[in-house]
Amino acid sequence: MAEEEYGSFVDWNQMGDLAKSSGPTKVDCKDLKEFKKMARLGYWAKNHKLRAQVYEQLIKTIPCRTVTPDAEVYRDIMGNAGTKKPSSNIPLPEFVDGNALPLYCLKAEAVTSAHQIINCVAGQFPDISHCPSLPAITSMLLHFSKDEAQCFELVSRILACNEPGKRLLDQTFLAFESSCMTFGDLAIKYCPASHKLIVATAQDALEVYTDWQRWVLFDLPFSHMVRVLDVYLVEGYKVLFRMAIALLKFYRKHKAEAQGGEGSQPQDSGKVRADIQAFIKGIASTVTPEKLLEKAFSIRMFSRKEITLLQLTNEKSLQQKGITVKQKRRNVQLALNPDTFSSEIVSAKEMRDIWSWIPERFALCQPQLLFTTSNHGCSLNRFYQHCEGYEPTLLLIRTTDGDVCGAFLSTDWQERKRGGNKLSFFGTGECFVFRMKPEMEHFEWVVIRHPELASSSNTQSQEEPASSEGQNSEYNGLQQPEKPAGDLSPFLSARHFNLTSKNTSMFMAGNFDSIIVGGGDGNALYIDSELNHGRAGRCATFDNPPLCAESFQVALLETWGFQDAMAS
Repeated sequence: MAEEEYGSFVDWNQMGDLAKSSGPTKVDCKDLKEFKKMARLGYWAKNHKLRAQVYEQLIKTIPCRTVTPDAEVYRDIMGNAGTKKPSSNIPLPEFVDGNALPLYCLKAEAVTSAHQIINCVAGQFPDISHCPSLPAITSMLLHFSKDEAQCFELVSRILACNEPGKRLLDQTFLAFESSCMTFGDLAIKYCPASHKLIVATAQDALEVYTDWQRWVLFDLPFSHMVRVLDVYLVEGYKVLFRMAIALLKFYRKHKAEAQGGEGSQPQDSGKVRADIQAFIKGIASTVTPEKLLEKAFSIRMFSRKEITLLQLTNEKSLQQKGITVKQKRRNVQLALNPDTFSSEIVSAKEMRDIWSWIPERFALCQPQLLFTTSNHGCSLNRFYQHCEGYEPTLLLIRTTDGDVCGAFLSTDWQERKRGGNKLSFFGTGECFVFRMKPEMEHFEWVVIRHPELASSSNTQSQEEPASSEGQNSEYNGLQQPEKPAGDLSPFLSARHFNLTSKNTSMFMAGNFDSIIVGGGDGNALYIDSELNHGRAGRCATFDNPPLCAESFQVALLETWGFQDAMAS
């Protein structure tokens, strides 16, 4: 029986329908694509013994370090232990960051076994400095292990994975913190309505997003978590992002139904975190495991490669700020102090709204005024002089009609010089355009909303001519200059994609007589050399409506840089 062979640590009274083994008794599949499909459909979900055997098979195929501790190592270490100590006397290592072991459906006495396994892992992996998810993974695998030694080996192989570009568990604070930033970036892009809710209700959205792994690995009921584990062991780390984003979407729906259309009031971030946790713990009453997976895999996210690039970018940003070990978090609101922030175009509250759209690695930066026409005059040359050397920048425009719009621009304006005298597009897909008045809305790279417009590419795309559809023929025939791979922000660089149309990657351009944001079948913004007149329109790159009147006069233009708040 499964209970005898793979369930000695399980309290079967808590397992519900999962205690009744039924369905297939073996898996005969070698094709990874087919195996992935079986995992998502829950092929082994109703047979505890088969699930345990599949987990063992999957984990044993993980490429690992040459010397990876196995079950025999555990038996050698623990063999001389006379009697097991109560779990209360076996504290977990500091690297779990105070996270207690989630019991799920384990027997109470199984906590002792899990604590011993984790402490033995700590002794064999001295390079682990921060791994808050380890208690949850250990607890889950213990449900499907014959003994402690087997569970130890399974956990060890997950930790020792050395497949290039693949990660299964964060093992340093740098990796964990960058994953939280990455989740924030993904939330902005793939569930903007949910992100808007978090920004509106919590004082610090970043603090809320530090719980993203906890939502999946600690707070989900066992029936849901085990289905997540099915696909996680087949598809890897990206699954956790998908599940957390799906949970955030369900939470927003739950709040919308509970409030009946009433607005949300800002509150302490801790209360929002507790509210999300309570919702997820009780999610079984409204969302089945199958519905959760369906929602998660209906999200048209980028590939593992693009997410890995973003994670590496966030890690690099943290390293540059000197954040490599755990330290007290800084509230994002501190970067936008209403007592010190001063703009003639937007209020501090409106600037916070813009800040909620920018990539997470810049969220703790302070806005630094680089250029304003009210002080520096209406000169494109002076605009370039004040903005060159800063990356990224934020462009704000107020028209004489009172409309307010702008753009987040990922790349240094000095890059325009690489095109010579030709007006050439540059920048990355992290650029976006927005309008604040008459209504607040932002428009991201069209490929984010429609991934079918591009496919991941392992080779640098060929340089192609591009064109602007503006009224002045002098800036037609634009080209995208090639830039060394090490200089571009690695995430959302057009060179990582096989774009179906060159018009979908025209982010920003400038020369001696104009600056342009967005291209392809028009421009999102066109400003003349006197920074006085401009045009707004639809463009293919951002798939945006006109941000203001199609022909407008500039009342005021500001450019803001991002000053490292950690260094100030």
